[in-house]
Amino acid sequence: MPSAISVITLLTDFGDRDYFVASMKGVILGINPQARIVDLSHAITPHQVEEAAYLIKASYQYFPDGTVHMAVVDPGVGSARRPLLVTTSRHFFLAPDNGLLSYIFQEETGIEVRQIENKQYRLDSEGATFDGRDLFAPAAAWLTKGQSPGSYGKLIRDYVKLPLAEPEWQGSALAGHIIYVDRFGNLISNLTPFHVKDVQGRTRRSDVSIRIGGVTIDGLLRNYSQGSADAPHALINSNGQVEVFIKEGSAAETLNISRGERITLA
Repeated sequence: MPSAISVITLLTDFGDRDYFVASMKGVILGINPQARIVDLSHAITPHQVEEAAYLIKASYQYFPDGTVHMAVVDPGVGSARRPLLVTTSRHFFLAPDNGLLSYIFQEETGIEVRQIENKQYRLDSEGATFDGRDLFAPAAAWLTKGQSPGSYGKLIRDYVKLPLAEPEWQGSALAGHIIYVDRFGNLISNLTPFHVKDVQGRTRRSDVSIRIGGVTIDGLLRNYSQGSADAPHALINSNGQVEVFIKEGSAAETLNISRGERITLA
């Protein structure tokens, strides 16, 4: 387990209209004025835990060892849901126990999961509606000041994990689903180059066909510029996932597709 460094990332569904993000940063800097705060995003669709889970998966690994990642998409705030501190061989994560860290549990090693119980890491507040400011922000900041993860609370093993379904064969096609739609309307799936090679091996063809929303796409392109504006295309994106796009347009709007929709390789 690394020592925490003074880098804290923030991922929320709070937007930039209200005081929420600013007040969390104020709490962090009040405890550690040397903290470096990086905004991953505050534009998660409200209450969409699965969307937040994908965004933290796509970004955390590029930060230095010892980074503290704080993710607050928390429909259950103030309820019996538990606040978590997760330590891995490289990073620290603070989030509600609602499945937001499911990809971290799947991908990281040396994982320890603790329920944050120590009231030393919570601000006094009359209400219970803003754990981002009152609990997660001070807990993250104190980590960067050298507090031991063991001081936060007991280890737990029954933490919540989202059902991260793997692609599966359905007849002669390998079926996956869309796990994220980015701001350009690109449709990002849970299909990877491994699955493409699996299909190529079974079909004994060098190319593949992708079917989504009643449309069939033949083959994979190398980059967006090879596509056209009048039809959807597919490629392997820089995160190693099959992505459907329309050049300088929105595949999501054109195909009327959202997260969770089925996509197949054949």
